Amino acid sequence: MKTVGQIVNAKSSTNVHTIAPTDSVLTALQVMAEKNIGALPVAEADGHLIGIISERDYARKGVLLGHSSFATPVSAIMSANLVTVTPEHKLEECMQLMTDRHLRHLPVLEDGKLVGMLSIGDVVKETIAEKESLIQHLEQYIRGE
Repeated sequence: MKTVGQIVNAKSSTNVHTIAPTDSVLTALQVMAEKNIGALPVAEADGHLIGIISERDYARKGVLLGHSSFATPVSAIMSANLVTVTPEHKLEECMQLMTDRHLRHLPVLEDGKLVGMLSIGDVVKETIAEKESLIQHLEQYIRGE
């Protein structure tokens, strides 16, 4: 099974977009829409990761509670209890974390620095690819190839 580092390095874009805690929720939504992503890490000016804001945060802590997207800072609705992984983590460990904690995104930290984001889509895609490869090898074995 692959490591988080292998999956993050294989992504077409290794750029990790972040947002400041003082930026508006509207700005976060615009960046997520522009980049076609479902979550943004929230970082201080020095790069220190302090949270994550997702579409789920916006729906549950923003819209449903009547907060204005224009006037509400990201820090007001972000998730601050971060669960992070390192490039050395195995995919199975990430699947377990995401399942147990009901997470869709995991920030990837190396030496305390944000180096990537792992999404549930990344995990599903890699799991399917591994299963397909295993099936192909077993079929070849059965045929004596």
